[in-house]
Amino acid sequence: MSRLFLSLFCITVLSKISFAQAPQSWTSAEMYQAIKKLNVIGSILYIAAHPDDENTRLIAYLSKDKLYRTGYLSLTRGDGGQNLIGDEQGVDLGLIRTQELLAARRIDGGEQFFSRAYDFGYSKSPEETFTKWDKEKILSDVVWVIRKFQPDVIITRFPTTGEGGHGHHTASAILANEAFSAAADPGRFPEQLSNGVSIWQVKRVLWNTFSFGTTNTTRPDQFKIDVGGYSPLLGKSYGEISAASRSQHKSQGFGVPASRGESLEYFKATQGSTPEKDLMEGVDLSWNRVPGSDGIAAMIDNLSAGFDFLHPEKSVKALTQLYQQISAMPESYWRNKKLDEVKELIVQCSGLFIDATTQEHFAVQTDSVKMNFTLNNRLGADAVFNNLSVDEFDSTFNQQLTKNKNFSFSKTLFVPSKKPITQPYWLDKQKAEGYFNVTDANKIGQPDVDPAYVADFEIKIYDLPLHFKKAVKYKYTDPVHGELYQPLVVIPPVLIAPDENIKMTKNNNHVQGVLTLTGKKKNFTTKLLGAGVEHPAEFKIKFDTEEILFEEKNKIVSINYSINANEDNQYFFAADANNGRKDVYHVGMKEIKYDHIPDITYFNRAAVTNKKLDLKTYGQKIGYITGAGDKVPEALMQMGYDVTLLSEKELSKNNLSQYDAILTGVRAYNTHEWMNQYYDKLMQYVKDGGNLIVQYNTSNQIGPVKAKMGPYPFDITRTRVTDENATVNFLKPEHPVFNFPNRITEADFNGWIQERSIYHAKDTEGKFEKLIGLADAGEKSDDGSLLVAKYGRGWFTYTGLVFFRELPAGVPGAYRLLANIIALNKKKSF
Repeated sequence: MSRLFLSLFCITVLSKISFAQAPQSWTSAEMYQAIKKLNVIGSILYIAAHPDDENTRLIAYLSKDKLYRTGYLSLTRGDGGQNLIGDEQGVDLGLIRTQELLAARRIDGGEQFFSRAYDFGYSKSPEETFTKWDKEKILSDVVWVIRKFQPDVIITRFPTTGEGGHGHHTASAILANEAFSAAADPGRFPEQLSNGVSIWQVKRVLWNTFSFGTTNTTRPDQFKIDVGGYSPLLGKSYGEISAASRSQHKSQGFGVPASRGESLEYFKATQGSTPEKDLMEGVDLSWNRVPGSDGIAAMIDNLSAGFDFLHPEKSVKALTQLYQQISAMPESYWRNKKLDEVKELIVQCSGLFIDATTQEHFAVQTDSVKMNFTLNNRLGADAVFNNLSVDEFDSTFNQQLTKNKNFSFSKTLFVPSKKPITQPYWLDKQKAEGYFNVTDANKIGQPDVDPAYVADFEIKIYDLPLHFKKAVKYKYTDPVHGELYQPLVVIPPVLIAPDENIKMTKNNNHVQGVLTLTGKKKNFTTKLLGAGVEHPAEFKIKFDTEEILFEEKNKIVSINYSINANEDNQYFFAADANNGRKDVYHVGMKEIKYDHIPDITYFNRAAVTNKKLDLKTYGQKIGYITGAGDKVPEALMQMGYDVTLLSEKELSKNNLSQYDAILTGVRAYNTHEWMNQYYDKLMQYVKDGGNLIVQYNTSNQIGPVKAKMGPYPFDITRTRVTDENATVNFLKPEHPVFNFPNRITEADFNGWIQERSIYHAKDTEGKFEKLIGLADAGEKSDDGSLLVAKYGRGWFTYTGLVFFRELPAGVPGAYRLLANIIALNKKKSF
């Protein structure tokens, strides 16, 4: 169940730790497998466009059977996709899908990377995709990840020739193939070479051919491998691991059954030589490729042969010796990676438990936060806790860690005003249409934000001093789920949330609303500030109270504001810390919660945008049947309608004749089987003079239609118009939809975002009026985006027009057109 808090929260995330779980210790089987992996010197990078594009079965096989370092570069975070579990869209959905992807990698063993590309929605061609992404910018990101990860082989999910369908898919393959040469060319993106990476030559690029639906790109003569094997160490087949991984993509409805038995994957070389027997053909996978590594492989073989599954701590001393031997080697990529692997093996085999937590979700700037630290040497290896540092705090302990005894202590730290709030790095700056603006080049590729605080534990194990860095996390006990971990988040002492981010006003000379302020620090005094973005000196925001004292932590205060202006504008709110504007706070926050991922919170600039709306409405009461989730009801209320959300219970007991119109939310007929029970009731409502408006539904394996919709048959197709600026043809300009109560013109389709329409309808019996013709460039016009039919004394409408995107974005024409559709049963003809 989702809870979306629109008021005052923020974000933090961490790449390899599930915040909602306690720290995970390895089994002896996992330790043994990790020891075997030490002798495998090879890596593979999988590249595609979105979360859920990746082949999780192949990734699981490569990482857990072949023991390669395996990564997945998803060019986008999936921001433009559909959401089957809630109403989050855009950046919010991208944050959810980022966490789902990280959860998938924790299961299948891969590492996760992203580029700066923004998923702007479905694209029909790579040319359109590159126009919005800025091809050279995203190519540089792919090259950067390759130079950092140094894969021996790259595998693409899609081909460069378009069989992948989506323009993003084809673009991802084009970029991967171009990056093959660019990563090895010192003349391409030379600025990267002074930033800690060197050129890198990949051995080959392989396209992982596929059979999806009616598209089969596999051929008998293609190189193939069986990835359906079973791991006795893990007690699972790679198909079972893959299913658990893929099923993390819950927002996309991608739960899949576990598979067992032979499973062939096919490959076609697009760069470099075609393998005949092995993906890594021609790649030296031994320590021989690493300078100064004499004797290392033999040490690892001895560790593997002597590993005691009941007493893994017996391997710790030999692991420390191996660590020292590798440390003495010349600096190199694989030296550093294997040092990290050995260090993790040392802490896992020794059974060391290292924990850094707080009992507070938030660390407040200019306040203090108490941190709790616990160490337990559970298997009794020789370990001495030398030192701990967290930000400015640094302390020496020299504490011998006794077998299976907790060593616990606490420290209270002051959170200075200069301590950065915990924000995803890709949201620090205003994004462009097709990509995130990331100013720190070293962050590119990084899947997540850095943790708010990192505790650096220095522990001497068998006289070898090692540093173990742990994110400080918020720990609490849930009565149902038990002990849980969530991100610790740095926040300002006051959080600001306007009642609405977009004000649709008939008179844009005056804007008024309510600010909600939450004080996160006791006895904190603040003074409100505000200005217009375009002419800050000319516009003043008036507050009914300007100075506020928060006597208690988490006190919430509502303040009325008003603005007099003479044009559309954006206005920012801020709060002075009452210290001469030395510290000014200007953000509100959101929190997104789902059980399957860590809590997500992130900051938004506290602002309201005023947009003039020449809007007339007819009718007052609206019934809204929610679907998978959207924000259309809020927009309807802004338009002045009295909106009632109709659940199954409400639909069963209500007299529907009281509603001037009933709207169904996006994918309502995909989401609720119970809609079928109320088909007759809804049709009777229409027949008696009502107005039923159905927003888009899908008709596919993931989202089948579960109930009858209209009075006459029609099919739902996959037709969509992705160009948000596509020409709109009024097929029946005299129709009431274009004339009452608002006169609709082409200007009402200006400023639309992402797309025009999706999942058009096809009238199978000629019972519907088709009102709009739409097409992307070079395609035949389609008339299925807006269909209306008279039934009895009322009206039925099916529309694929993306009102669910346009209304929250404040597109005036979308408001005006929807108002006309709502008024259909009040005005018959012109």
